[in-house]
Amino acid sequence: MKHLRPHDLAREHGISTQAVRNYERDGFIPLARRTPSGYRSYTEVHATALRAYLALVQAYGYATGGEIMRSLNTGDLDGALTAVDRGHAQLLRDRGTLDAVGRAVEHLTRDREVAARASADGDPLSIGELARRLGVTAATLRNWEAVGILSPAREPVTGHRSFGATDVRDAELTHLLRRGGYPLEHIRTVIRQIRTAGGTEALSDALDDWRRRLTARGVSMLDAAARLGGYVALLGITPARPGAAGEPAPGPESPPTV
Repeated sequence: MKHLRPHDLAREHGISTQAVRNYERDGFIPLARRTPSGYRSYTEVHATALRAYLALVQAYGYATGGEIMRSLNTGDLDGALTAVDRGHAQLLRDRGTLDAVGRAVEHLTRDREVAARASADGDPLSIGELARRLGVTAATLRNWEAVGILSPAREPVTGHRSFGATDVRDAELTHLLRRGGYPLEHIRTVIRQIRTAGGTEALSDALDDWRRRLTARGVSMLDAAARLGGYVALLGITPARPGAAGEPAPGPESPPTV
């Protein structure tokens, strides 16, 4: 068995030897054997673990990547797979939100009348005035505020809500999207993105960048899965497949009999 020094592992990834020792300390790679003189002696198992961990960090982030490796290094394969599943589920949710926001932006871009009204300057409106302008109830506006879509100022003396031009724009857009059937959760994301981006055109560019980053994350997950599978095989902790030798394991469409 080939023995490796901390420097050998560090050099492959352009990191410091102290980082390798820290990863060992934190359970991201297995503990190293020590030579009689006290030096660490790593093997290909450690090198494979480090490759898997760094790939996981790219795909899932430091917290989840560390959780997966600690689970594997303590023999908890199910715990590691559960963390992987959560990461894929989050990516799927992000894709769903991105698609919903993208459709909403297309909807907003097509509505020239709302865009013109939303950009018009004017005196602040009370909650009653804004409700009448939109044809909704004051309770509806308070609900939109409660879920984080609207954030009106408050009059210093009376405490009454005061809706400025940006608040009116957000309310107009929210009303449009509600008529289009969008849930409040997605509308809140749209409004927050518009505030951050500075308008629907800038938001469209931000969404393109968001999609590219989600695609890159998905590709990183593919690479991490390959490296993780190799490490699991090297550890020898994969459970035997059910059924006779050579018989494929049942798929999702074949639930176990009870």
